[in-house]
Amino acid sequence: MNSSQNNIIVLLQQHQLWIDTVGKQGSKLVLDEEDMRSIDLKNYPLDQGYITECMFHSMDLQGKDFHYSVLCSSKFISANLDGANFYKSDLSYTNFSGANMCHTKLAKADCYEANFQEADLSNSNLIACLFHDTNLQNAILKNADLSVASFKNVLLNGVNMSGVRGIEEAMITSINIGTIDNPSILNNEEAKNWMKAQAVK
Repeated sequence: MNSSQNNIIVLLQQHQLWIDTVGKQGSKLVLDEEDMRSIDLKNYPLDQGYITECMFHSMDLQGKDFHYSVLCSSKFISANLDGANFYKSDLSYTNFSGANMCHTKLAKADCYEANFQEADLSNSNLIACLFHDTNLQNAILKNADLSVASFKNVLLNGVNMSGVRGIEEAMITSINIGTIDNPSILNNEEAKNWMKAQAVK
């Protein structure tokens, strides 16, 4: 194990202590531009941390708790995040393309310009999630709950929304059912009606 990996583990241990003592000891996790792929994260908490521009490609993070974390610009490409918890996390510019995110909790998460292209979000909790300038192209949202979620300039080309719930309560301003290069924009009621139609397919 190299010195960089050792340093990260020390920071993870300090973060564990910070959580266990409710901030009286240890220190809150702050990581930037770190490659996490060679570190076994199973026994370390990642909630409430600042974890920006870090790499988690293809990692097994099933059931991992990231709630209240800032994960801006980190990359979870093709990662296994089945059952993970991103409640109230800042996921701006984060890349989840190709990730397994079934049964994931994204309630109240900020997904501004996040990339979920070809991610599987089946049965996920997306309640009150903010999707602004978000890429959901070819994503799978089967049976997901979109209640009170906010959609603005969201790319939905090729999305699978079969069985999606909560569209009536969602705040839908605009969606793009075309591509980035050849957009087809739907606004307000027209966008909501298109999403409803997808849900019953």
